[in-house]
Amino acid sequence: MRNFKELKVWRNGFDIAAMAFVLVEDFPQQERFGLSSQITRAAVSIPSNIAEGSSRSSEREYKRFLEISLGSGFELETHLLIAEKAGYGNKDMIISLLHCIDEQQKMLMAFIKKLGN
Repeated sequence: MRNFKELKVWRNGFDIAAMAFVLVEDFPQQERFGLSSQITRAAVSIPSNIAEGSSRSSEREYKRFLEISLGSGFELETHLLIAEKAGYGNKDMIISLLHCIDEQQKMLMAFIKKLGN
């Protein structure tokens, strides 16, 4: 079992999730159960799957959870691009989040590659 809280990739994912909650506070009320919910769920999934994967006994299982985390990052990126296009939220914060997600995706892909097949 690994201590996920010591992993930079988990800490970055955690920060992304926290930023996502701040971002959606400015969304229109009608999006509370729509895009806002999708954004926060995808954001929370990133560090959560890294954490859950760290409890697994095999590298193969761990890798699977890292891949789920990566998929959540791509999902979150898509939601943010939709929010930006719709004019929801703070544009600068969306751009900052998109940059953080890009870095997160790169770290996850490198980590997955390091674990191998």
